[in-house]
Amino acid sequence: MSKQSAINTKLIMAVSLAVLLVACKSTPMVPAKVEDKSPAPPTTATTPPVVANTGADTGAVKEVVADSSANDAGNNPLKDPNNILSKRNIYFDYDSDAVKAEYRPLVEAHAKYLLAHADAKMVVQGNTDERGTREYNLALGQRRSVAVKKALNLLGVQDKQIETVSYGEEKAAVNCADDACFAQNRRADIVYEGD
Repeated sequence: MSKQSAINTKLIMAVSLAVLLVACKSTPMVPAKVEDKSPAPPTTATTPPVVANTGADTGAVKEVVADSSANDAGNNPLKDPNNILSKRNIYFDYDSDAVKAEYRPLVEAHAKYLLAHADAKMVVQGNTDERGTREYNLALGQRRSVAVKKALNLLGVQDKQIETVSYGEEKAAVNCADDACFAQNRRADIVYEGD
């Protein structure tokens, strides 16, 4: 074999290897979108408690109770229907995994509870409506549960307190055939361990 053909062979091998490596390049993960349209928090030394307006009673604002002594007294804020912590569903737009701004107070309240209770653990269950393939719906449900987890992580909650799971279309809240009903199935459910 001549010196020139040996150089050509090595050059061809190097180019082939480079093409192969480029073809095998992994696609970077795109982070879940968390929509934040809230105003900047106040810059005072003390932060007011997280509050939410449920929409039903516009004159009353409910305060999140995250004090562990309240749980000892039998007043569990997770089960109190007047407490935002009893709300456990985050709804999504069609084919979306972006946590809407209207659910920020709910996510913040659950984050505050988890931060105050280091031993508390939750499972975020991602769900979809029945449109789409089973595989697609499982993936979308997982993206929804991960989006809620990331929103909680941004507020300081540790990964060890949050587990994510997708049920896709398998755990429908309602069975129906119109978009108003489908909207009730496009959600992430928060379930606390031992609940």
